[in-house]
Amino acid sequence: MTSTVTVETRSGRVRGTVEQGVARFLGLPYAAPLDGAGWFLPATPPVPWEGERDASEFGPTVPKAAYDPPINEILADEPDFPGAECLNLNVWTPDAAGSAPVVVWIHGGAFRAGTARIPTYDGASFARDGLVFVSINYRLGALGFLDLGDGHTNVGLRDQIQALRWVQDNIAGFGGDPSRVTVMGESAGAMSVASLLSSPLAQGLFNQAILESGAGHHAMRRSTAQTVARALAAKLGVDPTRETLGTVPILEVVAASKELSAEIAAQPDPARWGEVVADTMAWEPTVGDDVLPVLPIESLRAGAGSGVRVLIGRNLEEGRLFIVPGGVIDHIPEPAALGAAALYGFPDPQAAVEAYQARGAKTPGELFMLLLEDRTFTVPANRLAEARDGAPSDTFVYRFDFPSTALGGNLGATHAVELPFVFDTLHKGTAQALTGPNPPQALADEMHGAWVRFARGDDPGWAPYAAGRQVRVFGGEAPLETDPDAAIMAVWEGVR
Repeated sequence: MTSTVTVETRSGRVRGTVEQGVARFLGLPYAAPLDGAGWFLPATPPVPWEGERDASEFGPTVPKAAYDPPINEILADEPDFPGAECLNLNVWTPDAAGSAPVVVWIHGGAFRAGTARIPTYDGASFARDGLVFVSINYRLGALGFLDLGDGHTNVGLRDQIQALRWVQDNIAGFGGDPSRVTVMGESAGAMSVASLLSSPLAQGLFNQAILESGAGHHAMRRSTAQTVARALAAKLGVDPTRETLGTVPILEVVAASKELSAEIAAQPDPARWGEVVADTMAWEPTVGDDVLPVLPIESLRAGAGSGVRVLIGRNLEEGRLFIVPGGVIDHIPEPAALGAAALYGFPDPQAAVEAYQARGAKTPGELFMLLLEDRTFTVPANRLAEARDGAPSDTFVYRFDFPSTALGGNLGATHAVELPFVFDTLHKGTAQALTGPNPPQALADEMHGAWVRFARGDDPGWAPYAAGRQVRVFGGEAPLETDPDAAIMAVWEGVR
């Protein structure tokens, strides 16, 4: 049976629905509608409304590029619902009159895809367990990370910061405690969390952070970002200004952004495209402004975010999602791994390749995949945990080892496969296209429970990393390992 409940926000009154003891308020704007050049400019406060606003349905999604096949067949829940009021968020709460800890979810998608509407991200299980859960949408691709040399940088990160400010201003009305906020993200969402941890503009907006499969290394110089922005404007046949770009239909901008990303990948010239080639993302945060004065990992090493408790980790076989579907892994040529090692900055690329061969990589595809996943996920996660040695707040590290049974078991413990377990949404939407059929509920109970304990401010169930490099392994042979990535980090010493 469904009933309704109302809450007063600073912009007006909203009416949500209650099902099985959890109240949902969907599609709440944290910023004004977007139009024209406004698609590329920092958000402004939401427009107040009169009367009660219906919050029973999700709001519009941010314009975005779809995943490329065959990955789009696995990450299939990518709805598109266009609308100018796409800077919105959703709230699940167990008790609008309470004062519960809050979790704010930032979705992934390589900074160019994703949405808070994906069924896997349903926040009801967190509310069921006593937390207020918030999921947000933020601008992606060129809309979020266009740098034209003006003062309007990192618009997508500024969206996230504005959403966190909305939480500070409004969440008490939904039964949340604004002094106990955990910001949580996966992939580009986790890279966003690392950026927020390091950003002077986000300080004080949260006191805990969860980073799944992403950390503090992925960002580009403003000069690189401006090269990409000028190339996009040229492709669209307009001057490189926000005003002229604002005259182009927004879906044309999204399509041209995706085409440009594909062109860079097809002709990866580091002399022209800089760090885009190694990061494989044409649109990502930029460093050198008031949001990110320097690369996030550098700020974190200098003590930024040291007062924030952190839970960070990765999956055992992150890279398989990117090159196993469609059989790409079987067609990677022999020189690819050596070229990747050189691109990644190894002073002796051949020695790096031999080190990976000694670890058991047998084919060119396996070598390339391991280099890719360690550069993107393993090394950044370990470096962030190490950067917090001596911090006043604890850091907890995990690894997810349970292999997907999808694609005949060939996906393994790949990128994003942990998400339905974390959210306890194994049977929602198309989650099993990623996990495979009949995923173990006991593992979801275990992992979701650890995240809930952390969000409450308790230990998640194992010792902090600084106490002895202890890593919690979910779905592996043993629940705890000590410094399991020591050999990998030795190979990458002085690199990355």
